[in-house]
Amino acid sequence: MSTLSLAVRDSTTMLRRNLLHARRYPSLTLNLLLTPIMLLLLFVYVFGDTMSAGIDGGGPNRSAYIAYLVPGLLLMTIGSTVVGTAVSVSNDMTEGIIARFRTMAIHRPSVLIGHVVGSVLQSVVSVVLVGAVAVAIGFRSTDATALEWLAAFGLIALVALAFTWIAVGMGMGAPNAEAASNNATPLIILPLISSAFVPLEAMPGWFQPIAEYQPFTPAIETLRGLLLGTDIGNNAWLAIAWTVGLTLLGYLWSTAQFNRDPK
Repeated sequence: MSTLSLAVRDSTTMLRRNLLHARRYPSLTLNLLLTPIMLLLLFVYVFGDTMSAGIDGGGPNRSAYIAYLVPGLLLMTIGSTVVGTAVSVSNDMTEGIIARFRTMAIHRPSVLIGHVVGSVLQSVVSVVLVGAVAVAIGFRSTDATALEWLAAFGLIALVALAFTWIAVGMGMGAPNAEAASNNATPLIILPLISSAFVPLEAMPGWFQPIAEYQPFTPAIETLRGLLLGTDIGNNAWLAIAWTVGLTLLGYLWSTAQFNRDPK
């Protein structure tokens, strides 16, 4: 067998292992998935009229606010889902299974690849589920072309890949599962202080740079433009730069920790 064939075989085995774990213990994924769904329902049905009036400068328009809100909540779903990845990786590192894998004749990066691919798949499924809830309460994207839908799907996958690698690094560096969950909390907080809920210009002047110069805002504005036809500007290039940079950073950070000799 060639090295590539062995790598693919072992990575597939590790992917199957992680998917089986997710199927047997779905409570963590479901708990993390409930956060964006509850926020979606809360902001639409409790704050929707007030928030839409503030954004449009006119009367309440809940349907318009649903359209504005959903792209941000879809990407927030990714931030919530990958917290489970950090916890899963931390469990592997602290329960001894990684030490066992180190003694086996397997392709060593396949352990990380299994976690990453499995997490990206779970993130995409979670986004689809949240999107289905959004459609059920009134979200529509009638103007997006097939190419724009494809680009939106690619952006979601890129964001999921980038933050999964960061979550893997956080999980490997944590001493236990609780610490891994705490370390990954910023991945949930960052969307809350982005343009997901209100436009940047509606925020206080001192806070606008915090919301603007972070990875979620350009990704949200790009997804919003693809699905709703709003102006994207240079947000697409910023989103790609953020996702590529974070993917590379997370990959190097994770592999460096994984290849470090255990004490």
